[in-house]
Amino acid sequence: MKIRFSQPVIVGRELEYLREAVQQRHLSSNGPFTHRCETWLAASMNAPRAHLTHSATAGLELTALLAELGPGDEVIMPSFAFVSCANAVALRGATPVFADVRSDTLNLDPKEAAAAITPRTRAIIVVHYAGVPCDMADYMALAERHGLIVIEDAAQALMSSYRQKPAGALGHLGVISFHDTKNVMSGEGGAVIINDARFLERAEIIHQKGTDRSAFNRGQMSCYSWIDLGSSFAPSEITAAVLLAQLECAEEVTRSRRVIWERYQSAFEPLEAAGIARRPAVPDDVAHNGHLYYLLVQTEDVRNQYIAAMEARGITTPFHFIPLDNTAGGRRFARAHGELPITHSIARRLVRLPLWLGMDDEQHVVIDATLEILDRTVK
Repeated sequence: MKIRFSQPVIVGRELEYLREAVQQRHLSSNGPFTHRCETWLAASMNAPRAHLTHSATAGLELTALLAELGPGDEVIMPSFAFVSCANAVALRGATPVFADVRSDTLNLDPKEAAAAITPRTRAIIVVHYAGVPCDMADYMALAERHGLIVIEDAAQALMSSYRQKPAGALGHLGVISFHDTKNVMSGEGGAVIINDARFLERAEIIHQKGTDRSAFNRGQMSCYSWIDLGSSFAPSEITAAVLLAQLECAEEVTRSRRVIWERYQSAFEPLEAAGIARRPAVPDDVAHNGHLYYLLVQTEDVRNQYIAAMEARGITTPFHFIPLDNTAGGRRFARAHGELPITHSIARRLVRLPLWLGMDDEQHVVIDATLEILDRTVK
């Protein structure tokens, strides 16, 4: 039996909506399916506006434009993150500044972020790792105190919440991913959530290639023209059709993934009690979405032995991010605030387990193999 790490699943009316998209003869961007997805997202987030993008990477680049980042500016973010966060900043000529993460949630540590603020700091990008939101009250207080913009990389966190408020709606701007490894997916795709009214008008222009085409489409002017910087951020109606079907099932998908996540959490309690591996930590004021399950083992050597032994059984269990400060791009375009000891420690010891909708017998195989291999490897 080959057990993949993740796999996309049809959950609702995807094929029906694809057929409808083709029949409506509008396959480019900003058609009926796009508008329905954006309406769903804005309502779900209780946000003024949501814009679909062709990826979360594009969404982060859109937020960097909105934040008016430029040479000399700095943006604080975790090093334990996907490269898109840093790229979005570096592409504007600004400098990513990496701060350390918390040892419990693996999210950016508010105290480390606060210590990294300088007169050149313009924004903070927080990453809700594994669908567990950061302590956003601390970050919004920091932003208020220093006049900063808070951008949520909520790529993994759709349907998660912090103090009963949706991830992606907690900062000034939020970004969500619909890549096919995510809980709700469209193959490729993303969205920018506009939570602060001061960005509404400019976000619409940037999203439309720097033009006032949206106002033209609403009949507010006789022609449209180039107004500001922008790009081709919007996805096609094919992407939006698949996404709408997935969004309609988002609550059911989230419930099902949490059941799988909790099964892992319960099964590995003995490993944590024995000091063999540490399970994910979820704060009391957070509701996660069951996106990702990981274990933190004792050493990098144990992690590598475990991955190899699982692969020999046909089970894919990858590690995750290489810290960005420890890469060629990080050394060239960014800087680290301090040594980032927690970041480097967890990156060497973390392993992710398969988690996808419909897992049943496969999960029991993963659990049994994990218990056996880690017990044998550590002893």
